[in-house]
Amino acid sequence: MAAYWLAKAGAHVTVIERFPKLRTNRQAIDIGTTGVTVMRKIPGMEAAVRAKTTQMEGISIVRDDGRPYGTIQATGNPDQQSLVSEYEIFRGDLAQILFDLTKDNENVRYVFGEQIASVQHSERENGPIKVEVMNGLTTSDYDLVVACDGATSRTRAMGFGGSVRDHVDSVNCWAAYFSIEEDLIQGSNLGHGYSAVGGRFLAIGNDPAGGSRITLMGIHQLNNRDVTLPFREALQQGEEPLKRFIAQHYQGGGWKTKQVMDATMSSSDFYASEMVQVRVPSLYKERLVLVGDAGYAPGPTGTGTTLAMTGAYVLAGEICKHRGDLAAGLRGYEERMRPILDDMQKMSPRFLGFVAPQTAWGLWLRNNIFAFIAWTNILEHAQKMFGSAFASTDKYGLPDYDWVA
Repeated sequence: MAAYWLAKAGAHVTVIERFPKLRTNRQAIDIGTTGVTVMRKIPGMEAAVRAKTTQMEGISIVRDDGRPYGTIQATGNPDQQSLVSEYEIFRGDLAQILFDLTKDNENVRYVFGEQIASVQHSERENGPIKVEVMNGLTTSDYDLVVACDGATSRTRAMGFGGSVRDHVDSVNCWAAYFSIEEDLIQGSNLGHGYSAVGGRFLAIGNDPAGGSRITLMGIHQLNNRDVTLPFREALQQGEEPLKRFIAQHYQGGGWKTKQVMDATMSSSDFYASEMVQVRVPSLYKERLVLVGDAGYAPGPTGTGTTLAMTGAYVLAGEICKHRGDLAAGLRGYEERMRPILDDMQKMSPRFLGFVAPQTAWGLWLRNNIFAFIAWTNILEHAQKMFGSAFASTDKYGLPDYDWVA
């Protein structure tokens, strides 16, 4: 997304990707609010996204025996979405759409199988930034480095100083995503969500390619203790130890957790990560700027993709607006994004407790509240507790920019 808009601003863009090819994993993500606004500014993108949506019509929260407490469905209005997005798409499909939009652009070059080894700020005011890489690309000076490499960004640590955990706030959550061959919900276009005590959450969705898509979450209450350390230690040990850790965590969880855990060890597209929020005092330092999770990971608020799309658009637009004065463009990016970030990174203290209660009593109470909400059809008001993922597309008034290309 950043490559598309920066090329529109007249930049020559080099995209460095450490994987040897485009990653096409099938984790479901949502595009909402300002993300929809930005998507509609790119000719043909909305149609391309609609053609690749997951086709999930809603999600039912179920009991241990599979009977639903209630169902959340999409609003049918893409300009005012609910907990179920009109634009839910697999991450890999969105990556392919964005790649296809830029791969033939003469101002965009992709370098796969490469990664940044170091960045060096210029001693001269407003001088270029030097980038050294690991695998053969020539060390070069650039006008700007845009870090889009995730919440624990190595590029941010190099350019800002410190470690990859600096500016990272734990929200005591982790998640895992993978597919299994068995269709556990009999082809239903409704996803199924289930909670077990101890903050264990399981969601099963129909995979258009066949079988089931699985999302597992380990959710703990927000407090001063970092309880995700055992997960991070298993993550560092590799995929097999991490799978065993998760299987142990879900042991005795009920409903279909045993079937899912039995299939976990053989899954070939397993992906897991800690869910965090990133809060930096500034979105840029000299000629290095942060976009997406590297600068403002929102945690489990449902706004990560939307913020990344919005940030890419605003960054390129402000640079184009202040053509010839990169420092002014970066200041404009910061000023435009801060109010959006302050709003979209908000997370109600009630959120985690509602999604995944820790106790049997809390789970009983949550399920009955949810059943009442669904039965009385007051979800439109109740979902406001989940923050700004469900605002209207025009809430933030993104500017239109005059592009060079």
